[in-house]
Amino acid sequence: MTVANYCLIVACVMPVLCAALAKSRGFGKRRRDGGFDNHDPRGWLERQTGWQARANAAQANSFEALPLFIAGVLAAQQMQLAQTRIDQLAMGFIAARVVYIALYLADQPTLRSLAWGVGLALSVALFFA
Repeated sequence: MTVANYCLIVACVMPVLCAALAKSRGFGKRRRDGGFDNHDPRGWLERQTGWQARANAAQANSFEALPLFIAGVLAAQQMQLAQTRIDQLAMGFIAARVVYIALYLADQPTLRSLAWGVGLALSVALFFA
């Protein structure tokens, strides 16, 4: 398996990790005490504020970023482009997404948007690797 394929797995797990962060303050508490409500998880998440709300938004954006990245990696590999270059672009995408999530949690919208743009550019670059 290539490095880029491992990056696909990491990218697919990132939204789940963001969701866990968003829900983390509610774990271990009863629903009536404001704890995580697994009967209505989306409604509970929508009522969160601060970094929890931002973690939930990062989760949604992480899912939104997946299709282009997955398509880019698979297309580049199917076109038999240079695997080293594909791996580098995929690792760059993962790095950009980690920075993006950290900046989202830290409430840094301008820098976050820059990191988002880098990730998008790397996904597009995969088609031309």
